[in-house]
Amino acid sequence: MRFDQLTRRAALAFAVLSLAASLTFAQDKAAKIRIGVIGGGNIGGTIGGLWVKDGHEVMFASRHPEQLKPLVDELGPKAKAGTPEEAIKFGDAVFLAVPYKAYPDLSKEVGPLLKGKVVLDAGNATQKRDGELYDEVQKNGLGITSAKYFPGAKLVRAFSTANYKVFAKEGANGGKDRAGGRMAIPIAGDDPEALKVAEGLVRDAGFDPVVIGGLKDADKVAIGAPGFGHNVTAPELREKLGMAK
Repeated sequence: MRFDQLTRRAALAFAVLSLAASLTFAQDKAAKIRIGVIGGGNIGGTIGGLWVKDGHEVMFASRHPEQLKPLVDELGPKAKAGTPEEAIKFGDAVFLAVPYKAYPDLSKEVGPLLKGKVVLDAGNATQKRDGELYDEVQKNGLGITSAKYFPGAKLVRAFSTANYKVFAKEGANGGKDRAGGRMAIPIAGDDPEALKVAEGLVRDAGFDPVVIGGLKDADKVAIGAPGFGHNVTAPELREKLGMAK
């Protein structure tokens, strides 16, 4: 084989490898989305921070966004602060991380903006804090009640079954340091597309998603339910919930 033929083959092989590398980079870049986090407190700051560290752009929202400056300064240039309205418009997906008692007022303020959006819902109702809203959850179910206040949103229950300190510890370094495997996060939703997005975001935060069913099934992992509060792997969680492996 002549030298010029070898040279052409080498150049072609290099071009193919370069194209493959470019496509891989593009796909990885495309996988990172914008996320609006409604609430910059313990849960919102922790999970949103894990997404920032994974490469997502995140806007943390508050009625007083200037108060979130220490958080976004610590997280770096991919973190921003804004109002709830700005965060919803910014995000390809939205993470709802505010006290459950805020849902009725938040629904009036930004509910229409959430229509058609993938919304990860981490709120839990407690009797002492939420009163009549807690009674409504007990009657109708947690996922169904959230969906009532944000009609039209592609709602997925997620990150609602543990303390933020647990999430911060187990999600550190992409969950790679956790002995035995990554912590499982149960998720529940009625929209298949939204569930796929939520599964990806759970993985990006450093955990393993476990789809437990639709919104009506969210009560399986609500406060006080047998599925609440387990720091276990995905196979272990499925076993605890009596799900097929």
